[in-house]
Amino acid sequence: MGRPIIAQKRGKGGSVYRTRPHSFQPKVEYKNMAGRIVDILNDKRRNSPIAKIKYQDNSQGYIIAPEGIKVGDNVENFVTTLSKLEPGAPIFSIETSPNSGPKLCRTSGSSATLVSKDKGRCVIQLPSKKTKVLHENCRVTIGLPAGDGRQEKPWVKAGKKWHAMHARGKIYPSTSPSKMNAVDHPFGGHAKLGRCKSCARGTPPGRKVGSIASRRTGKRKK
Repeated sequence: MGRPIIAQKRGKGGSVYRTRPHSFQPKVEYKNMAGRIVDILNDKRRNSPIAKIKYQDNSQGYIIAPEGIKVGDNVENFVTTLSKLEPGAPIFSIETSPNSGPKLCRTSGSSATLVSKDKGRCVIQLPSKKTKVLHENCRVTIGLPAGDGRQEKPWVKAGKKWHAMHARGKIYPSTSPSKMNAVDHPFGGHAKLGRCKSCARGTPPGRKVGSIASRRTGKRKK
């Protein structure tokens, strides 16, 4: 018998795959009132910085910071509804329904585009080129999330990447399944996979690896 494969160890929930709880856990949300940016902060759980807002009722909140924002700016200059924008505007932190909170395009450098508006419905194009129809009262942030270009900076030291990956509960460094022994992984023991990558939805733990209940495999024909 070999050792438990990564899928089994991750399912067990060992210390390697658990993240340390952070004391700073801000909730990104929108509020229906005017506010002012009082600080720009870094959140270890996110790729983009967040902006701290002080609203009219002296309450505080957080949003994903857009590019070009600075302390003292009014939040209503960046946060608005889809009904107030013209087609072609870049947007992010998009609500999927009114007052649902920002759900789409929240990572640094990602943004969607407002394509069209018609009878209370707005069509947006996501970074994947797919389109989505939303209500015109869904709130968004205008522009691009701050922190774009973070992937262009090299890690330089393996220890830096180790801490970054483990802070998010990811294993690093990782070994390719095909490079393992046959007793350690179903794909091991061969230069290639050695078997079909697809597996059924009801496959038992330990064998449920690869493409789970895949509709198709292989390269797409152009």
